[in-house]
Amino acid sequence: MEEEYDVIVLGTGLSECILSGILSVEGKKVLHMDRNQYYGAESASLTPLNAVFERFKREIPADVEKFGRGRDWNVDLIPKFLMADGKLVKTLLATGVTRYLEFKMVEGSYVYMSGGKKNGKISKVPASETEALKSDLMGMFEKKKFAKFLSWVLEFQKEDPKTWKNFTEQTTMQQVYDSFGVDKNTIDFTGHAIALFRDEEYRQRPFMETVDKAQLYYSSLTRYSDQDKKQSPSPYLYCLYGLGELPQSFARLSAIYGGTYMLGVPVDVELNDSGTFVAVKSKEGVAKAKMVIGDPSYFPDKVEKCGQVVRAICFLDHPVSDTNNANSAQIICPASQLNRKTDVYICCVSSAHAVASKGKYIAVVGATVETEQPEEEVKSVLHILGSLACEPFIYVQDLYRPTDLGRESKVFITKSYDATTHFETTCDDIESVYERCTGQKLDLEKLSSKLVTPDAGSF
Repeated sequence: MEEEYDVIVLGTGLSECILSGILSVEGKKVLHMDRNQYYGAESASLTPLNAVFERFKREIPADVEKFGRGRDWNVDLIPKFLMADGKLVKTLLATGVTRYLEFKMVEGSYVYMSGGKKNGKISKVPASETEALKSDLMGMFEKKKFAKFLSWVLEFQKEDPKTWKNFTEQTTMQQVYDSFGVDKNTIDFTGHAIALFRDEEYRQRPFMETVDKAQLYYSSLTRYSDQDKKQSPSPYLYCLYGLGELPQSFARLSAIYGGTYMLGVPVDVELNDSGTFVAVKSKEGVAKAKMVIGDPSYFPDKVEKCGQVVRAICFLDHPVSDTNNANSAQIICPASQLNRKTDVYICCVSSAHAVASKGKYIAVVGATVETEQPEEEVKSVLHILGSLACEPFIYVQDLYRPTDLGRESKVFITKSYDATTHFETTCDDIESVYERCTGQKLDLEKLSSKLVTPDAGSF
């Protein structure tokens, strides 16, 4: 082990690997270490199938052969999709990491509306004004209101006052909804399945935040349209062989630009009397650096618990009902439809993505824990999935955030992965850590110019 580095990174979760890759491209001397023997940390994909049963301390069933070949399974511990025009895709393109990955469009974006009933219905999120007029989410008069609202959202430009419709920067999103006269259900699927907010607080904030997020949703729908300009079936992408491929690809990028990797190495972080980072100690020796970046598990005294997420991994031998037999789908259950404070998410992928054996599906339900019975919070929506091939694998994870932003201590800590099934909040955190540790905002165009083969990344 070399003694002096610019940066030491602890943990090989996606956030840490992206930061490691970016800093390596920028010419920093990076040492990347993980106590685990595998890449991905909390964002790993479990393979083969037996590893899933072992992880959750479950006996491998006697009829395990019904699941097909075990090596065909790659099960994400933290399931998420990529917005096709979102921050993670832009980072993949800017760094050229796409050369190591294959992606497929997710086949559908859906919303669950209970209508006050125990068993509600799943409906496709309208992807255009035309789809809005055909949608079963709304009655005829409401469809016209939503189509008018959607037309305004897509034409809105911050720089053009003519598109503001007499709204001001202080106008709240609730006031915008009131102006268009849309009803509660329309507000629910707009705010949660299109703008992807997790709770209702956004309605009292300035409207431009919501418009920006809605425009991202629709720009992602058209980002990879085919030659006939046919719109994509959803705004989401998913990488083949599971999300564990993402951190490994960024680790490979870092290694190409001189990053040093060490797996299966428990470490101790050494701070001086004033709490400033000095070095990392391991059985391999002592490594010093100007700063350290890591996930919360490496710095228990510098983080605070900020909630919990409960997830249920479910195996299916059929597509989810009412999704047009989609091989993959995002289903969002808005909070108010379930009498909750925050949304519940369902992320479904299948053998079409090389994550399950032929004809099999993986659906993961995720929610922010709100009660003393987190398992019941995900079980309450399992009826949406239909019959399960086995009992779901339910687990609760604590969420942590740093109490020390690192400006004095030179210890920069990432946040835990939240319940959302997209990477936008993760990318926000990566940008925050990067800015704190470098003193500069992340500039992807500038980063791309530093690549040896800057045009290597493409979809």
